[in-house]
Amino acid sequence: MAIDSAAIKEHIRGLLIALGDDPDREGLKDTPERVAAMYQEVFEGMNYSNHEIAEMFDKTFEDELDFDDDSKDIVVVKDIEIFSYCEHHMALMFDMKVNVAYIPNGRVIGLSKIARVADMVSKRLQLQERIGTDIAEIMQEITGSEDVAVTIEGSHSCMSARGIKKAGAKTYSTTLRGRFKTDPNLQFYLR
Repeated sequence: MAIDSAAIKEHIRGLLIALGDDPDREGLKDTPERVAAMYQEVFEGMNYSNHEIAEMFDKTFEDELDFDDDSKDIVVVKDIEIFSYCEHHMALMFDMKVNVAYIPNGRVIGLSKIARVADMVSKRLQLQERIGTDIAEIMQEITGSEDVAVTIEGSHSCMSARGIKKAGAKTYSTTLRGRFKTDPNLQFYLR
């Protein structure tokens, strides 16, 4: 699905009118174009399925380490900073720190690719819980490992900037696959 910039411009202009403002005044006349350009950037991930993201960042290296079913060797990347737009409120964002862990299955992924996967997944209208699920699914596809875990700490502006207005509230979500689901000792690495 391609993002329709012309439709975005038209709707933003209509939204400005609906808000009671003049879309032709100096400060707003270029706003529909700016918003359309911003949406192309911040919603880029909506153009791709999880499978297409996996193909995009599928840069792995054969690993000579002896990984077997009893292996406890894990790769963990912590504190990947991302943000997304709440699918319930669209204009409100949430900032997150993502931790991704996996047990290699004969291949390791380039570390920057893990951060790129998290970033691309966040560039959709999203829920924090779905971000963790999408990252885990993509990591499983790229690495060939069933053993993947994703934890996310999020600060949501729908909690801090409106409604209840609780700026310090944090939301935590955990997605566990494979041995991370069954072995509590592996979950230690996600703290």
